[in-house]
Amino acid sequence: MATHATAPHTAAHPTAATPATPTPVTPADAADAARLVAFGLQPKVQPARDQEYAELLRRYRDDPPFARLADAVATGLGLVVLEVSPRAGMAVTAAEDSLFAVRMGDYARRASADSGDRFLHGLAHLAVAALAFPRPEDLADDAYIGRVSVNGVDAFVRQACRRLEERAEETGENTDPATDAPGLEAAWRIWARRSATGATKDARRLAGSTTGIIGKAVAFLTDSGFLQRTGDDHGGTYRTTARYQLQVRDMAGGAAMAELLDLGVVPVADGTPTLLPAQPGDDLELVADAGLPFHSAP
Repeated sequence: MATHATAPHTAAHPTAATPATPTPVTPADAADAARLVAFGLQPKVQPARDQEYAELLRRYRDDPPFARLADAVATGLGLVVLEVSPRAGMAVTAAEDSLFAVRMGDYARRASADSGDRFLHGLAHLAVAALAFPRPEDLADDAYIGRVSVNGVDAFVRQACRRLEERAEETGENTDPATDAPGLEAAWRIWARRSATGATKDARRLAGSTTGIIGKAVAFLTDSGFLQRTGDDHGGTYRTTARYQLQVRDMAGGAAMAELLDLGVVPVADGTPTLLPAQPGDDLELVADAGLPFHSAP
């Protein structure tokens, strides 16, 4: 039987590979990369509603050299890229030394000249984040949407205050704790003494009341594209955005947040955050790890 020689498949196995010539970066490429980062600094702009933004995101996904260029632009501006996706856009957060950093101390000083109030503004932000994402799986699930209200956040913090007061009584602490004690031990005393709403002639809540402080916090988060207002009930109701979830993931290992949730004030049964009854002794079981909703610090 005759045999036939098989010709080599030169197309599949080239004898000599020609190295690809990198495409030079043009001023137009740099401008597009900077434009994408600029979109990332406008958290209220949504890719689904802006064709140019959506196209730049598609290019970031499909063009690795362009993605590296955009990342480099962000890094040069002192920004950390958290995620680039159609759901979140180009989600960035500012490094501590960035020109775009909004430090909590600066925000609190703008909100109030009183040092005690500045302390409470920080606690309000922690409480909003903790109540918005009460379980680890909620924080990890891209489809999860947290919902909070001004009055709900105040109730959450006040219940935490009661837990801390009970803990202080059990250990015999009748005065403010030592300076090396956890921060929340000092915070609860200030929050618990503050009026929830105050009173004005036209029934508006006072800016220095605890709901007034929370109102400023959620307004700031809404202006920053982290929350969306959904109604006026319960002092104002809000839903979280993808950007806020990414931000909270980034801060979830913080000791103060872990300490706040470790009090076990937020039981979760059906995916809806609720609060423990105000009166001790009510029969309500906590699900496993309900009081520890954030990932442990690495």
